[in-house]
Amino acid sequence: MHDLSRGKILVTGGSGLIGSAIIARLNALGLENILVTDKLGEDLRYRNLVPLKFADYMEYEDFEARRAANPKLFSDVKTIFHLGACSATTEKNCTYLIHNNYEYTKSLAAWALSNGARFVYASSAATYGNGDNGMDDEQPIEPLKPLNMYGYSKHLFDLHALRNGYLQQITGIKYFNVFGPNENHKANMVSMVFRAFHQIRETGTVKLFKSYKPEYADGCQKRDFLGAKEAAAITVHLAQNKEATGLFNVGAGKARTWLELVRPIFKAMGRPEKIEFIEMPESLRPQYQYFTQAKIDKLARFGSTKFLVPLEESVADYVKNYLIPDKHLGEE
Repeated sequence: MHDLSRGKILVTGGSGLIGSAIIARLNALGLENILVTDKLGEDLRYRNLVPLKFADYMEYEDFEARRAANPKLFSDVKTIFHLGACSATTEKNCTYLIHNNYEYTKSLAAWALSNGARFVYASSAATYGNGDNGMDDEQPIEPLKPLNMYGYSKHLFDLHALRNGYLQQITGIKYFNVFGPNENHKANMVSMVFRAFHQIRETGTVKLFKSYKPEYADGCQKRDFLGAKEAAAITVHLAQNKEATGLFNVGAGKARTWLELVRPIFKAMGRPEKIEFIEMPESLRPQYQYFTQAKIDKLARFGSTKFLVPLEESVADYVKNYLIPDKHLGEE
């Protein structure tokens, strides 16, 4: 097993949805020797860090500049959770995505391996594209065709790690549709749970996209939804297991409809169900995924599926304990 208490833990993208959930999970395990890096900018993501416990924070450009100037400066870092990336699936600046998601991950992974550090990074289910080649983390990744540049930037590093033999030493997490506390800052990239909660509170109605495929009724398009607290617990558990290398799907392993996602929100809020189906923007239609479902056999073999909870329970926890009282992780 990999001892997380040995040396310092680096969490990049630590103020984000999954990054902050990982810090909260580490805190719950009694770990606070954590260096957090991110780019806080001008939004409210800093609030995600306020209740959490960690040793230090650095803007990622400052960390990179100091690391580049003296690679041995952070040699006490023995575990890295690399969540720092642009996660906007609608981002059109390909050069930015290459620099931010691909080149930076290449550099950090090489440094981690040279320093003997455990390296766990965020890939994405977006690498699977429309799913025609399956969503199996134990099948070859070369045939995959992501539908957007975000997914492609993640896929490029997966391929780089494969070509260079990294996947025998590091762990890539293909997160599926993650929702949960600490996503307030994500603007148009917030989850449907967050969006629906505010729609219900303001109008009493949830708006869902219509389906443009006859085999899927409106609201019956399916995704693999996973709570952020579950995603964090699974990620930390995999990091603790040195044998858990390569790519891992991290999802519930069961596709659920958008209707099944939003109905527990109405229930948790004590509101009657009222759902309206609206037209999907034409710009989204070519890259829209109608069905995602993680194959989690590999995850199960490492005992990580024990952290999964039913979707309805995860949604209710998020709504009742975080959205309604407007709380962040760590404020419990």
